[in-house]
Amino acid sequence: MGAIGRRAVCAGLLLSPAAAVRAAPGGTLPGDTAWAFSFPSLDGGTVEFAGWRGRVMLVVNTASFCGFAPQFRTLEALNRGRGTDGLTVVGMPSNDFEQEADSNAKVKKLCELTYGVQFPMTGLTHVIGADANPFYAWVRRQRDWSPTWNFNKVVVGRDGRIAALFRAPDEPDGTAVTAALDAALAAPGT
Repeated sequence: MGAIGRRAVCAGLLLSPAAAVRAAPGGTLPGDTAWAFSFPSLDGGTVEFAGWRGRVMLVVNTASFCGFAPQFRTLEALNRGRGTDGLTVVGMPSNDFEQEADSNAKVKKLCELTYGVQFPMTGLTHVIGADANPFYAWVRRQRDWSPTWNFNKVVVGRDGRIAALFRAPDEPDGTAVTAALDAALAAPGT
């Protein structure tokens, strides 16, 4: 194997789990909109943000053992109740704050059995720091914002751009989040 081949193999070994995230088919590399991102899903498939182009997404970094975990029920109710309005809730389980199960299977079981979660969820991922997945790295570049705890919320508008950001104490059905979702759902897409 030549020097170039060895460098390519070594570079591949150094990639973090977040490197598995790729640009959406037919899309560009992550840049201006959220539609470019896709992730391994909690159940082994793929979560493709491009599949929700023109919809509003509420992306939440989740953790099953967090004190804010009861928000799972509200997020599920929002996904079901406002789905016909154009809303999709997406959960991104993370153990960055040391409050999540250690495998996708355990996270899936806890979320489904304890909270009745049916909305799309990515596999375990990092949401902060140098290992943050590309979506959260994009949010940080776009808005100089990163999750400070579990259950932080990113509202992505129909145009694929960040419409609003919320911290854990902001309830998914609270006044501020509801107003941001209403505004995003009323706005035209691209």
